[in-house]
Amino acid sequence: MTDPAQRNRSENPGGEPSGGGAGEQSRRPTMAKRSVDAGARGRTTIADGVVEKIAGLAARDVVGVHAMGGGGSRTFGAVRDRVPGGGRSNVARGVKAEVGEVQTALDLEIVVDYGVSIADVARAVRENVVSAVERMTGLEVVEVNIAVSDVKLPEEEEEEPEPRIQ
Repeated sequence: MTDPAQRNRSENPGGEPSGGGAGEQSRRPTMAKRSVDAGARGRTTIADGVVEKIAGLAARDVVGVHAMGGGGSRTFGAVRDRVPGGGRSNVARGVKAEVGEVQTALDLEIVVDYGVSIADVARAVRENVVSAVERMTGLEVVEVNIAVSDVKLPEEEEEEPEPRIQ
């Protein structure tokens, strides 16, 4: 067995006795450290529209995606975009998001260019959308459902409605 003085030296590398002496006081930090998680100081909520915009932009970045949304929604959206204060942004067209506290699920409707592999485009869209949404929001993307509503043929003209006012 060792004597108490020797035991204190082995527990205290500086050789000073522990137990509230002046040497111990000088090694203590002047302010107590707090290990409070900053995330516990409030709550962040993310609107469905925010996730829809992020997903819409990410999907449009994929080569082979011609447009977002079905034919009817694109035509209606083109008219609505011309009206000041027309509502929902063009960026979120063709995207529907359900956002929970920690997860989100997305439904996308896309138009692909003729000649591309639809399976490859869908896989690339899914990967790009998941990456962007998770990186920017911190939400877990549980599913990305993709509906291909049309194929853009090379000889087709863009669907632009005729302006009613000239």
